[in-house]
Amino acid sequence: MSTIQLSVVVPLYKCAPFIKELTERLIKSLSSISPNFEVIFVNDNSPLNDWELVKEVSRKNERIKGINLSRNFGQHYAITAGLEHANGDWVVVMDGDLQDQPEEIKNLYNKSVEGYDIVFAKRKDRKDSFFKRMGSKLFYKVLAYLTDTEQNAEIANFGIYSKKVVQAILSMRDYTRYFPTMVKWVGFNSAEIIVTHNEREEGKSGYSFSTLLKLALNTILSFSDKPIRLTVKLGIIISCLAFIFALYVLYRSLTHQISVSGYSSLIISIWFLSGIIITTLGIVGLYIGRMFDQVKNRPTYIVKDSLNLNVND
Repeated sequence: MSTIQLSVVVPLYKCAPFIKELTERLIKSLSSISPNFEVIFVNDNSPLNDWELVKEVSRKNERIKGINLSRNFGQHYAITAGLEHANGDWVVVMDGDLQDQPEEIKNLYNKSVEGYDIVFAKRKDRKDSFFKRMGSKLFYKVLAYLTDTEQNAEIANFGIYSKKVVQAILSMRDYTRYFPTMVKWVGFNSAEIIVTHNEREEGKSGYSFSTLLKLALNTILSFSDKPIRLTVKLGIIISCLAFIFALYVLYRSLTHQISVSGYSSLIISIWFLSGIIITTLGIVGLYIGRMFDQVKNRPTYIVKDSLNLNVND
């Protein structure tokens, strides 16, 4: 059993305006649960002075630890870095922009000790813009359909996870990391509680529409072969329709109802089938590209600097 009861992993990107207040509130909230805790800030190469502020708060309290990545790897890679260096029996993952409230950690922990390995924070009333909420709902619906997993736009990274859940997630050596789907995949008994979601007071989220689209595509390719299966189904349907049409054309030919073959139908068929073939080849190519990334076996992140913990650079 580790001596640290609670670890909090916080990926940082453009979170400089919130770090000091977040640290103070985390220390207060975690101290009400146990004196044995740690906070791990993971700076994902933020263009702001996030890392300088992490240095400042870590000098005042050795329980505040920091990991500085060598470049911007992405939020879920930063979460992986934090999880790999978390020592707590329970690990909380949360965002660093104060939309996830540190005061809710106690409620998550109290629910977990009832016998749950995972407790999700459900943001019943999201304090985001209309377009972000709609984009998020669309993202999760498409992701759920194409990965055959349950996804909820009201649940993101914020939650508490037992050590065995964290170890199970880290045992997944997927090059593409997407924390919520990985949590769903490993299973374990879970629960959810409704939490207060705060408005982001400064700055904008690092997730643009194009970033979400890229994240969705990478996650779908990493966790499911459903796009290929859908393409195969489409090919079978087209083949069946083509066979029926061929029988119809043969019938009209035998009954002398065809005088001149149709140029339009021929061109449309060629273009349509060519598009299907190119799309299929493209999907297969994307999967081969994912396999290529995986077999290179590159590290999912690289640590540049660390504070208050031993990291092998």
